[in-house]
Amino acid sequence: MKTTITIVGAGIAGITLARRYAEEQNAEVLIVERRPYIGGYCYDYLDTNGIFIHKHGPHIFRTANKKVYSFLSRFTEWYDYQHKVLSYVGGHYYPMPINLDTVNLFSGGNYDSDTVMNYFEQVKTSPKVIDNVKDAVESQVGAQFYKAFFEQYTKKQWGMDPEKLPTSIISRIPIRTDRDNRYFTVPYQGIPVQGYTAMMQKMLEHPNIHILLNTDYNQIKDEILSEKVFYSGSIDEYFGYCYGKLPYRCVSFKLEEYDVEEYQPVAVVNYPNDYDYTRISEFKHFTNNKSKKTVIAKEFSSAEGDPSYPIPLQENQDLYEKYKKLAFEKKVSFIGRLGQYKYFSMDQIVENILDQKL
Repeated sequence: MKTTITIVGAGIAGITLARRYAEEQNAEVLIVERRPYIGGYCYDYLDTNGIFIHKHGPHIFRTANKKVYSFLSRFTEWYDYQHKVLSYVGGHYYPMPINLDTVNLFSGGNYDSDTVMNYFEQVKTSPKVIDNVKDAVESQVGAQFYKAFFEQYTKKQWGMDPEKLPTSIISRIPIRTDRDNRYFTVPYQGIPVQGYTAMMQKMLEHPNIHILLNTDYNQIKDEILSEKVFYSGSIDEYFGYCYGKLPYRCVSFKLEEYDVEEYQPVAVVNYPNDYDYTRISEFKHFTNNKSKKTVIAKEFSSAEGDPSYPIPLQENQDLYEKYKKLAFEKKVSFIGRLGQYKYFSMDQIVENILDQKL
């Protein structure tokens, strides 16, 4: 089997790269995917109720990069969806990220856009060194907000005490002084009208792109003659875990169907303190599906399962660097979240691929 480019994995990274090589370099591209479907973690499907189900959890496209939006818009029309998230704390729903309504509802205050930051100035802490999630959050929003909205959620999501996690996980907490309750405020947002899978199927519609589904690359790699190999799976798996496994947080989903038109007021509700799951997603909100039934997904985080979130501890980064050195010696390029052991959102993956020199 002879091809110019071999790409392992038919997720958004591999498919974007395949399209670029096919149309910009006129290269013959072979994609090898061990799952029976394309799309990777972005895979979705239409269920019997006419609702698009995101098999691997909710995916909301958003970007500030016009180049990324323009590229993907070649392959889909967009449903103008503005993502909203609530956090369920103490029997009440609070908008997330924190905005003026969140502060007033939680504190019992009556702040306005001019005075709301005074509240946080009064309650925030001032640790000498900020080197963990707890200190990072409390130095911005104080101990009460930390304990109510962040402490237990972080423990459930990462399986570790927030005081042992680096500040890079939480970064800077957005605090809005108005009542804007959208989760994202970037200019380009939406959901593909026919779903992510259909969008990526159109990306694959090029005579130079060939794909093998239900195929383990390791079982056929000796049969493939290729100038370049790009691998979007886990870099440690590629090398047979010779240095040990890279740690990930994994997520699983429990789907439930209800004979009601709406289960919750928005697409995603976080549960920081109650229940074992971290959040519930209700899919019909994404494209405003009309149905007498609804489907939700309860999301659970654990150390076992399909790798999802690289854990950004220094010892894990050091282990990744050892694998990265092996990759250089083997002349294989690693792409995407798992290949680069780095958290990327969907738009960041596409941007990363579009910026690569072919």
